[in-house]
Amino acid sequence: MIAMQYSFTLPADYDMGIIDRRIAEKGHLLDNYPHLRFKAYLSARRTDATRSRDNLYAPFYLWDDVEGLNNFLGGDGFAGVSGAFGRPQVKSWFVWQAFVSPDVSQAAFATREIAPVDASMPLGERRKQESGRVLRDGEDNGILASVAGFEPATWTVVRFRLWAAEQPEQADEATRIYRVGHMSLPK
Repeated sequence: MIAMQYSFTLPADYDMGIIDRRIAEKGHLLDNYPHLRFKAYLSARRTDATRSRDNLYAPFYLWDDVEGLNNFLGGDGFAGVSGAFGRPQVKSWFVWQAFVSPDVSQAAFATREIAPVDASMPLGERRKQESGRVLRDGEDNGILASVAGFEPATWTVVRFRLWAAEQPEQADEATRIYRVGHMSLPK
């Protein structure tokens, strides 16, 4: 599996209702997309409880394999969003462990943390720790999905979680909180 995210930082006075309408109108287009485990349509606003410094549109994807990712990035949907907002930097991570609840469509909030990999810890040990965290997350009724992945160019890990109804507490400055506008899922 591969996790992927890109983000658009929008002006402070940007009408985020435009993003909400775009998600409502186009979100269903990736429902049942081949090789897609899920796409979480995410946004954050400077003016709401996500406590974001910026207005953001930042979808997060969990792909079964690289074929789905390549087909999406080379397709009309990504060309459309790139045409509307500019071509973004696309971050990707090799997934170490993922949990997706059958109730993931009920996600209301997401958190994403990117953390450095400590050079003093063997990578296999870090993978074991992060995978264990995902498995423990699967036992939490409030967490509907959890993904841990690794990016070797920058030696970072991603911790991504989808939450049911309660907005999660922000653990630290490295953790972003998003609202979920739509979940695209396979049947």
